[in-house]
Amino acid sequence: MENRRFWPGGLNPIAARGFQSSADAYERGRPDYPAAAVDFLADVCGIRAGAVVLELGAGTGKFTRLLALTGASLLAVEPVEAMRLKFGALLPDVPILDGSAENIPAADASVDAVLAAQAFHWFNAERALAECRRVLKPGGMVGLIWNVRDESVPWVAEITRIIDVYEKSAPRYKSLEWKQAFQGSEGFGPLSLRSFNHRHRGTLAAFMDRFASVSFIAALPREERDAVIQKIGDLLARHPLTQGQAEIETVYRTDVYWCQKR
Repeated sequence: MENRRFWPGGLNPIAARGFQSSADAYERGRPDYPAAAVDFLADVCGIRAGAVVLELGAGTGKFTRLLALTGASLLAVEPVEAMRLKFGALLPDVPILDGSAENIPAADASVDAVLAAQAFHWFNAERALAECRRVLKPGGMVGLIWNVRDESVPWVAEITRIIDVYEKSAPRYKSLEWKQAFQGSEGFGPLSLRSFNHRHRGTLAAFMDRFASVSFIAALPREERDAVIQKIGDLLARHPLTQGQAEIETVYRTDVYWCQKR
């Protein structure tokens, strides 16, 4: 039985509404990825000049522009039109196609690696893995990466409490439900994990954009969305570690996963 969080077309309606309306905020507010994590993922997945790499759920290209530094031949796939338009404006030299992880617009055995940044939890994992196996060459790699906020920081934990009220049925990385498809998979070897420390500093406005671009917040009616963002602003204004700060530093743990096609 398919998880109720996923839909026949592959694209969760919360993601469709939220990301369609928040592409600009996503680009302004989402953090980058630590160089050490990107270099490690590129190394274990064989991403280098001459390799053909496909990125699923590429968004506005936050991760893609780091992959481009490897010299690999890149192909991006993104189901949300607003994200594709922003991606195309920022990375005109990288082809980006309308498609999904469950229906990848690529030929069989045509790529060396399939990657997803901050995205795999949105996919129907069983169907996405079957598609990854189809498009990967023998011995090809799957690589996944997420930035995870450090909620041991009190004000960060407060923000999580504010936004989690609106989560409802939205898939989340931290649930780890997406990992179930990898367990005992006959098509792939074991899923490995390595974590990295990461700090991201940005303006207060960019920090607010980061939460305005959370899918299930962006999908709210405007007045309700604005009220949530106002709550976060009020918290930052009164908390002793953030009040009066023109820039906000957020501590992350960056999780990198990889596995190989059998």
